[in-house]
Amino acid sequence: MPDWLEERLFDQRIVMIRGPLTGDAASGVAAALLTLDAAGPSPVQLHIASDGGELTAALAVLDVLDSMISPVHALVTSQAAGAVVGVLAAAEKRSAYRHARFRLTEPRATGVTGTADEVARAAGQHLRELEEVTLRLVEVTGQARSRIEDDMHNGRSLTAPEALEYGLIQEIVGKA
Repeated sequence: MPDWLEERLFDQRIVMIRGPLTGDAASGVAAALLTLDAAGPSPVQLHIASDGGELTAALAVLDVLDSMISPVHALVTSQAAGAVVGVLAAAEKRSAYRHARFRLTEPRATGVTGTADEVARAAGQHLRELEEVTLRLVEVTGQARSRIEDDMHNGRSLTAPEALEYGLIQEIVGKA
């Protein structure tokens, strides 16, 4: 994205998650959110167009969202998948364009190497972090934990109307 466009969006209190949410991308998103929060209490728009990413990166953004004073309104512009769905769930208001798509999937563990004990510890940590996302989805959707877990395990895909019915979003933006 050109710098001038990113600046214009920032001036309008819009932050974007585009593409896979990596550690570097999460740092940039977190910095932008914190800067806008410090600038005043007006709502911040978080536009999401991501096919997933790293669980630790999503949790970093989620922690920032939880700490903000300014309300965050998330808008899924094209898709939200994997760990990014947890970020969506952390927003105070959640909406999507009518052609947006959602995919509930278990985020993959990345960069796990080492001895068997180190891998086992990392797997345990990954499962604890995944449980945090699952519980957040249970809270915002009102779905049973077992359903969320099954849907994430099976990689369930949802259209915007299905996500609305599921409780993942609260509103569909645009003409029907």
